Amino acid sequence: MFKSAGIVARYDNEKALQLTKEIATHLNNKGIKVFIEDTLTDKIKTQAETVPLKEMKTDFIITIGGDGTILRTCLNSPKPEPPILGINMGARGFLTEVEPNKAFTAIDRILENDFRVEKCTKLSAKIDDETLPDALNDIVISAGEPSKILYTELCKDGKPILNCQADGLIVATQTGATGYSLSAGGPVLDRMMDAILVTPICALTVFRSIIFPTEAEIILNVIRPKTMYIMIDGNYHYRKSENGLTVKITKSNNVTSFIRFENNFYDRLNCRLLFQGPR
Repeated sequence: MFKSAGIVARYDNEKALQLTKEIATHLNNKGIKVFIEDTLTDKIKTQAETVPLKEMKTDFIITIGGDGTILRTCLNSPKPEPPILGINMGARGFLTEVEPNKAFTAIDRILENDFRVEKCTKLSAKIDDETLPDALNDIVISAGEPSKILYTELCKDGKPILNCQADGLIVATQTGATGYSLSAGGPVLDRMMDAILVTPICALTVFRSIIFPTEAEIILNVIRPKTMYIMIDGNYHYRKSENGLTVKITKSNNVTSFIRFENNFYDRLNCRLLFQGPR
C-alpha cells in the first residue's frame, strides 16, 4: 500500500541519527522510497534523498524524537498531512507510539497494513486577514514580555463572554489539553471529546478553563497592550504591534493523522504523562 516514507529526526541526538540510518536501510530493503529531512544532510550518510520538510510528499512520515519533533513536523509538512508514526526518543513522548526497540516491528506492521489511524483536530488562527499556521496542540497569546498583563475580551460566535486579565491565554485542542494547558491548570479531555479549550495563564480574575464545541468561533479582542505575541505549538512565533488587534480561532479543515497499534489514550496518559518520573 505504501511506496514512500519520510523520516524526520532530532539532529542533536546521536541515537536518533543512528536509528534514522538503520530505518532508512530497512525501508530501502523493503522496496520503499525513502526521503530524509534536509536538516540531517550533514549529520548522516545514507542513500536516501534529502528534501525540505515542506516538500516531503510521502505516503507516511516517521518521526524519531519527542513531541517537539512531531509538532514541528505537523507545522511544516505538506497538506494534507501524511500519517505519522512517532518513535519516542524524547523525555516524555506523549504523542509518540513506540519505543526505539519496537521501531522495526512497527514499520513491518505498517507495510502489512496492520495498524489504525487516529485523526486529530487542528485549530486555524487569523489575525485580521492574516492566516497563521494550523495548531495541533495549542495557540498561546500573550503580551510578549514577562509578567506583563494581557487584557482581552473573549467572544464566542461574535458574542462577548467575559473580559480576561492574565499573563496570557492558551487555546488548545483535545490533543493539546495534555500539554501547556494542563500545566496551567486546565483539564484533561477524553479522546472522544473533540473540543476547543481556553485556559488562562496566571489570571488576575476568577477564571478557569472553558470548554467550547469545535463548531464555535472563538474571538479574542486585545484591549491592551498594543503588542501581542503568539506562539503556535511551541515552534511558530508571531509578534504584532497594532491597536485593537483581533484573533479569530476556529476548527481547521486540516487534521493530523497518527499511526496507532494497541496503545490507547489512557495508556499513554498513565504511563508517560501522569505517573512517569524524569529519565
